[in-house]
Amino acid sequence: MTDDTTQERILQAAGEQFASQGYDHATIRGICQQAGVNLAAVNYYFGDKERLYIEAVKHARRLREKQAPLPAWTESTPPHEKLGQFVSTLLQRMLCEPGDPWQTRLIMREIMEPTKACEEMVQEAFQPFFQILNDILREMMPSDTATHVIHQWALSVIGQCFYYRANAKILTMLIEEEELRSEFTIDQLSVHITNVILRGLGYCPPLSSESAVAAMRRGR
Repeated sequence: MTDDTTQERILQAAGEQFASQGYDHATIRGICQQAGVNLAAVNYYFGDKERLYIEAVKHARRLREKQAPLPAWTESTPPHEKLGQFVSTLLQRMLCEPGDPWQTRLIMREIMEPTKACEEMVQEAFQPFFQILNDILREMMPSDTATHVIHQWALSVIGQCFYYRANAKILTMLIEEEELRSEFTIDQLSVHITNVILRGLGYCPPLSSESAVAAMRRGR
């Protein structure tokens, strides 16, 4: 067994157990048993439990990025198209489609109760991802728009996506199961959230227009 394979198995097992049990309740012994390695392997590859946890969070984040990558854009790609694809990518990463649920559960656990792992995740991944969104929005706004205004719009995008992940259980209490399954798919949410932002920025007509109201009544 190569070092890479051993580390991968440890990270996979650690990620699953940290996601389901949390940092305090997951044990090195249990992780090693699941990975099929001896206890000394964690110390050899990662040093201690805290470092293993940090690397497991990074591993989960890398897998989500690989499973739901941003598309490759060209200079001719219009910003509204970039925005829609960005929102779709973010929702795919947050809502566990595709991929193993433990990956997103671990990342969300860390976001809700941040530790040093969150600091490293923000620096290495979230900050660059956030900057991509800011750059898209800057293309769509007047050149003299203040940075804090762009940040507010960017956080509005992220906040709408995050709501569907953080409040999944509440949604089942508010909306019938059949409606959630048929009308709240990732594709549909992506279009909705993107259109909210585009309307706010003046790229789409307001829903108050007669045609928009008619379309809404038809369920489009």
